[in-house]
Amino acid sequence: MSTVTYTSAHPLLHRRRNHFSTHLFFPQTLNLTSKHKSRFPLVVRASLSDPFVLDIAEKLEDSLQLSSTNSSVASSSISLQRLRESSTQSILTKAWPSSKQEPFRFTDTSFLRRSQILPSTTLPSVNLSDFVTPPPISSNSIVIVDGHFAPTLSDISSLPNSVYAGVISDIPAGSVSDRVSSFLASESVGKDLFWDLNGVGAPDVVVIYVPEGVRIVDDPISLRFWACQGVEAGEETLPVSNPRVLVVVEKGAEVSIVEEHVGVGGNEERCYWENSVVEIVVGDSAKVSHSYVQRQSRNAAHIKWTFARQESFSTYELVEISTGGKLSRHNLHVEQMGPDTVTNLSAFHISQTNQTQDLHSKLTLDS
Repeated sequence: MSTVTYTSAHPLLHRRRNHFSTHLFFPQTLNLTSKHKSRFPLVVRASLSDPFVLDIAEKLEDSLQLSSTNSSVASSSISLQRLRESSTQSILTKAWPSSKQEPFRFTDTSFLRRSQILPSTTLPSVNLSDFVTPPPISSNSIVIVDGHFAPTLSDISSLPNSVYAGVISDIPAGSVSDRVSSFLASESVGKDLFWDLNGVGAPDVVVIYVPEGVRIVDDPISLRFWACQGVEAGEETLPVSNPRVLVVVEKGAEVSIVEEHVGVGGNEERCYWENSVVEIVVGDSAKVSHSYVQRQSRNAAHIKWTFARQESFSTYELVEISTGGKLSRHNLHVEQMGPDTVTNLSAFHISQTNQTQDLHSKLTLDS
């Protein structure tokens, strides 16, 4: 059990930066297939360090295009399209991580590299009645199945009317849409390959927008990530999902969030890869209490980014419990953007035979 508390008491503290990890990039010579050469210009291909990465990116892109073609839903929002474009550009300059890179010195991703990575199929093709009865739903629950928001399985009826909970592509044009879009991180500076893969493969972005002064404390918002698609241990293929969530808590607001990742419907022991991103914006004098529970299949890969941005006088509290996954890696980055910000981080991990629990934290003090 480890607990760390960071408090910025004076603006001068924000002139220094603490970096706890370094990304090393070693270009490699590579041979690209004709398919790769036809889809990307020479200047881009020359900077690509790993065709395995390109193959995954292409499969994710093709899967989203197929989903859009087969769906009656309108095209995704402009902000989501920009996220995918910027992530695509960034991903082309990054190699698959190895133990030679300091941030991955103790993270063995070789079993992912040996697998044939395939995108999880879209939610409409998943019949949940074919699975074991899923966990019960509480009030204020948002359910994400294999990366896709599942409105029929969610219950947000108890949330205040001023709070928005849904996908970014459904937010009506206006001030809330503009505000949310401005925070949808498109920069990959300081991020890794898995952040970019999520940006390329996220089918949509689930948004929780809490307006100024609103308090949601007694009945927390439950974010439930369900993995329904998996394969038996030893198979060559490995399904990957890329759920993405953006939480914006405005000035003086307060919210409690319980985030849970679990395999359901017989997936408790199956193989799959969940590559998730959760971004949290804590406004001026706002407070976010965040509980994160990871209990995926013991044969699964769980790679997660939590990126929190704190404005002046804000408080962000995270309590993490991680017990699942063959490989579990949590990249936790916090940016304190103003004076008198308080950050409390607590983590509890349990690892058994052939399990890796890897937590990488980074705190940036900036004015």
